[in-house]
Amino acid sequence: MASAGLQQPLNLSPELTAIVGAGPLSRPQATKKLWDYIKANNLQNPANKKEVLPDEKLAKVLGSEPVHMLKIAGKLSPHFSK
Repeated sequence: MASAGLQQPLNLSPELTAIVGAGPLSRPQATKKLWDYIKANNLQNPANKKEVLPDEKLAKVLGSEPVHMLKIAGKLSPHFSK
């Protein structure tokens, strides 16, 4: 099954762990928790909900510039390891 790799629990970087909690987590689990953090801290651009405005903690994972929601998965990749 092709999607089985996505469900594999992976180790998380310390920066990502600070946001989503201790791992290992699968990519979808970590992404869901990241979005929970974004919504809980009102980090979506009010003028464009598809854009995330990172706070200091989130900037360590996504960078300090605003990020389009479709670019988040690519920015998370370096924060996962087997």
